[in-house]
Amino acid sequence: MVVSFEGRKEPGYIERALMNETDLRNEIRAMLVETLMLPVTAEEIGDDRPLFGPEGLGLDSVDALQLVVALDKKYGVKITDQQVAQQVLRSVSTMAAAVAARPPT
Repeated sequence: MVVSFEGRKEPGYIERALMNETDLRNEIRAMLVETLMLPVTAEEIGDDRPLFGPEGLGLDSVDALQLVVALDKKYGVKITDQQVAQQVLRSVSTMAAAVAARPPT
């Protein structure tokens, strides 16, 4: 698995470092809705709801690229491998786990 992290010192970094899992998942849901301009509210996206495919939100490869960029920009999570992207971008839960797994800076 190739996921790298860069330490970020932007505003809000400390707050995110202290954020609990529920808050992190809520923030990721909001990021999904805002970044991808989804026609649903953040509250309508379940933690384990698939993001891709007909059973989920129906996201596509362009959406995946936008999410990779957003995760890097907001959390310093770098996803450089397609297989890793498929694992990390499955759901809100998997995205939150990748963010939480980033090493402290």
